Amino acid sequence: MLTRRVSLLFLALALLLVACGAQPADPDAGDGDLMALRLPMGFVPDPQYAPVYVAVERGYFSDAGLSIEFDYSFETDGVALVGANELPFAIVSGEQVILGRAQGLPLVYVLEWFQRYPITIVSKAEAGIKSPEDLPGRSVGLPALFGASYVGYIGLLTAAGIDPSTVDSEDIGFTQVESLLTDRVEAVVVYSNNEPVRLRALGEEIDEIAVADYIDMVSNGIITNETTIAENPELVEGFVHAMLRGIADTLADPEAAYEISKKYVEGLDDSRMNVLEASLLLWEAETPGITDPASWEQTERVLLEMGLIDRPLDDLEAAYTNRFVETFEGE
Repeated sequence: MLTRRVSLLFLALALLLVACGAQPADPDAGDGDLMALRLPMGFVPDPQYAPVYVAVERGYFSDAGLSIEFDYSFETDGVALVGANELPFAIVSGEQVILGRAQGLPLVYVLEWFQRYPITIVSKAEAGIKSPEDLPGRSVGLPALFGASYVGYIGLLTAAGIDPSTVDSEDIGFTQVESLLTDRVEAVVVYSNNEPVRLRALGEEIDEIAVADYIDMVSNGIITNETTIAENPELVEGFVHAMLRGIADTLADPEAAYEISKKYVEGLDDSRMNVLEASLLLWEAETPGITDPASWEQTERVLLEMGLIDRPLDDLEAAYTNRFVETFEGE
């Protein structure tokens, strides 16, 4: 049943080409000499997007001939629009690429931004939930029974050899912090650079079980489609290189990147620098942007075990490429 729901969702999105929530990225956006490009982000304005803001502010995208417009609509909107070649790029998690290609969308992942899968299971320290083996018989709240949080959660349990049916999983919506603090559930599934930061800021002692410590799956990165790669590889290379410059600058000088973010995140003050600091740990890599074929194989296995795809992709290796990252020389 869930497989059918996912299939219908992708087909409906691809046909309707949902697009909403767009905001201008730059007051000078739309300059005649630049190609206007709307970028679906999948989340609200946030310091974790600092590399994108830096790449816009320092002219890295304009160096590539691009004027960027931020679109903070749902991740599935980006999947559908890029899959239908209505937009050339979006920020999307890796499992969505596999799900999309299983429905015939010609998505290609061209830059792995988050090198560690950012999902983690958080509990109060007093609960004594310190490893996956402590989860059976406990109540765990998830924001939804789909998406990156759910895939990461099931991937963690699978990697640890735990039957998901032995854990009391509950859909609590995006109320993880409140649900944990009020003891509605004993643990919650969250992004490691978001809710744990908020909980610690409130003085709560917590334990975390990070998905990335148990299984390597593909997380947030940049997607395009086969048509764009075939017809305009220079566009793809320019976009990827601008992103890599933004990531490099943010890793090298987080404080400056945070100051730039204040221009693009309304009401951002100095209190959320810890969000960016937590994000940096997820992006670090010997070669930023590179994606590992083994992580794609593991992600596909998890989706198969969950029943979200019926069989392995015939062309999993076509779902991703490192060719544009490999040409980057750190301009």
